[in-house]
Amino acid sequence: MKVEIFSDIVCPWCYIGHTRFTKAAERFRAKGGTIEVTMRPFQLDPDASSEGEPTITALERKFGQNAHQMTQRVVEPAAGEGLKLDYDRAVSVNTFQAHRLIEVAGRQGLGGAMSERLFLAYFTEGLNVGDPQVLGRLAAELGVEDSGAGAEEVREHFARARALGISGVPLFLFEGKYAVSGAQPEDAFAAAIDEVAERTGQTPITQLAAPADGCDDDGYCAV
Repeated sequence: MKVEIFSDIVCPWCYIGHTRFTKAAERFRAKGGTIEVTMRPFQLDPDASSEGEPTITALERKFGQNAHQMTQRVVEPAAGEGLKLDYDRAVSVNTFQAHRLIEVAGRQGLGGAMSERLFLAYFTEGLNVGDPQVLGRLAAELGVEDSGAGAEEVREHFARARALGISGVPLFLFEGKYAVSGAQPEDAFAAAIDEVAERTGQTPITQLAAPADGCDDDGYCAV
């Protein structure tokens, strides 16, 4: 089974959803199933600066003084998955280069691992995931050889996401035609995986579950 995960590194529900899906995928593999996961890029704020600024500052500019309270509403569900979201340290930055690195890592079988490392870097460690030196160090940690390529492929993936009508993330696309959107509970992901394993020949983009919490392309993250 092939699954594409459209997400952005600065999306908290993408981090949570990726973690829950990974657990569900392991359950499927434990039953003898085979599942191939490919990370796909999506940018919540393609106009974000490449220089970086405190994420709280960026959120306050967009959503006002309620920004800090909004972020705290996603901290608890993240903690329930063993994830620490530290918005006081997070650095808002353009994620294009991070997505390019994930694309390169994916060619080396390390796309998922690179995504997880970047999520941790952004949400927990307060690192600038747009800084070439930071990206180079994180790539080296995982043994990813960054050739500097991948930019054109990332742009093509952006265009495909638009063509598919994807306006919020995370979105999980099974076999190119069955979609699950949002950070579903682990059991919901497990049920969707099992259902796709039994279904063939369906029409494209069939929703297998009601949308759950996610981030839309206006930058709002349902927090």
